[in-house]
Amino acid sequence: MTKHRKWLLSCIAIAAFLAVVFLLEQTIPKSSNWSMLFTVLEKGSIYALVAVSMNLVNGFTGLFSLGQAGFMLIGAYTYAIFTIPPEQRASVYQYFDGGIITFMLPAIPSILLAGIVAAFFAFLIGLPVLRLKSDYLAIASLGFAEILRAIFQWDKLGPITNGSNLLRKFTTYHTSLYPIIAAGICIAIMLLVINSSYGRAFKAIREDEIAAEAMGINLFKHKEMSFVISSFFAGIGGALLAMFQTTIQASVFRAALTYEFLLIVVIGGMGSVTGSIIASYLFIACREWWLRFLDSEQYIGDFKVPLLRAGFRNVVFSVVIMIIVLFFSQGIMGTKEFSWQGLGGLIRKIPTIPARLRRKFKKEAQVNE
Repeated sequence: MTKHRKWLLSCIAIAAFLAVVFLLEQTIPKSSNWSMLFTVLEKGSIYALVAVSMNLVNGFTGLFSLGQAGFMLIGAYTYAIFTIPPEQRASVYQYFDGGIITFMLPAIPSILLAGIVAAFFAFLIGLPVLRLKSDYLAIASLGFAEILRAIFQWDKLGPITNGSNLLRKFTTYHTSLYPIIAAGICIAIMLLVINSSYGRAFKAIREDEIAAEAMGINLFKHKEMSFVISSFFAGIGGALLAMFQTTIQASVFRAALTYEFLLIVVIGGMGSVTGSIIASYLFIACREWWLRFLDSEQYIGDFKVPLLRAGFRNVVFSVVIMIIVLFFSQGIMGTKEFSWQGLGGLIRKIPTIPARLRRKFKKEAQVNE
C-alpha cells in the first residue's frame, strides 16, 4: 500500500468518525444513558493526549518522569486565568479584590499559551533534573509537581491563582468535537516528531545512551527537547481538562493523576502511540461508564446481589487492571502501531480460518483411519 493511499484512508476514517460523533451528538438526548458516550469520547481524548505526551518521555526516550500532573496544573490554570471575562472576575476572585489580571484572551491563544508556559517551566526544571537517572528523576519530577500544587494554593498568589478556591466562569466548549479534534491535532504533531530524526535520536537514547552518544547524539539536549515537548502537550491537555470540568482547583492535580497516566501508558504499551490512545478510552469507559452499576445495589427478583455497593467498582476495576498487566506484560500493543496493511492482513485471514480447520480435521481423520 502506497504512502499516499494510507494518508487518504486515514483522512477518510477520521472524517467518518467525526461525522458519526456529530450525528450522535445531535440525536442522543442529554438525559439518555448513552449520553455517557460523549463523556468517554471527550475525557478519553484528553487522557489520550496526556498519555501520549507521557509516552514520548517514558516510552520513546526511556526517561522515568512523573511530573505530568504538575504540567497539566500549569496549563489548566494558565488557560482558566486568561479566559475569565473581566466582568466576572470580581465574583471569581471575591476574596482577592477581583485579582490583578483585568483582560481576557480568546480560547485558542489561551490553549497555546497554556502549553508554552508549561514548556517554559519544564525547560527550567529540566536543567537540573534531567541530569539524574531513573528513580531519582522520577522522585525529583514528582516532587516538583507536588511543590507546584502547594504553591498554586498559596494565598500570597491568590490575586493570580485564587489560592485554594475554585477558578470558574472561564471559556468552555459546547461540542464534543472540540477536545477530540484538539487532541487529534496534538497527537498527530507528536507522531511527526517521533517519526523524525529527533524521534530516532530519542529511541537511540532509550536503547543505549553510551552507543547514542558515540554516534554523536547530544544526550542532554535531546532529553531536554523530549521533556519540553511532552510538557507542552501536557499543558494543552490540562487546558482541555479545565474546559471539560468547567471549574478547576489545584487539589485535583495530585500524584494519583500522574499514576493514572502511567498506568494507561503501561496498559497500552511503552513506546506505542496507538496503545496509549486505545488504553485511554478503555480506562475512561470502564471507570466512568461500564462499571458504574457496581456502585449501586442490584436485585434479581427479590434476591439482592451481594457485594454491590459504593466503592465496589474500584475493586473490580483494580482486578481488571491486574489481569491486563499480568497477561499482557508488554501492554495491549507492545511497541506496535496501527497500520492499514496490518488491518488488511488480519481481515484477509478471517475467511481462511474455517478452511484451515477443515484441512486439520481431514488430516486427523486420515491418521485415525
